[in-house]
Amino acid sequence: MKEWTLYLISVVVVIGAILLWQVAGPYYEVGIASWYGPGFQGNRTSNGEIYDMNGISAAHKSLPFGTIVRVVDLDTGKSVVVRINDRGPFIKGRIIDLSKGAAEKLGIIDKGIAHVGLRIVRWPADK
Repeated sequence: MKEWTLYLISVVVVIGAILLWQVAGPYYEVGIASWYGPGFQGNRTSNGEIYDMNGISAAHKSLPFGTIVRVVDLDTGKSVVVRINDRGPFIKGRIIDLSKGAAEKLGIIDKGIAHVGLRIVRWPADK
């Protein structure tokens, strides 16, 4: 009887993990997003591109440059897909800095920050 119980628990755990992976994908991060723009317009980003605050891009502390990420505002459900081309944010507790253009699409310009979830759409090596 104990063997069947252990087996059943193992199956439930594995199925739960598979379902979570399908919903969240292999990478999922939750935290605070902010946006940056005017003070950086025209400067070089960490990957060497010229920053366009009206474009759709983002800064992340560790994701590889060129990673495509879906950012979802967990309060409103709005989302935007961005490409990582810079490093940051450098304010404690924040996980991503959006370009002004991306922040406008997400609807967070006035608030300045949002509680978001990040999911990888495509890693840079994926073509």
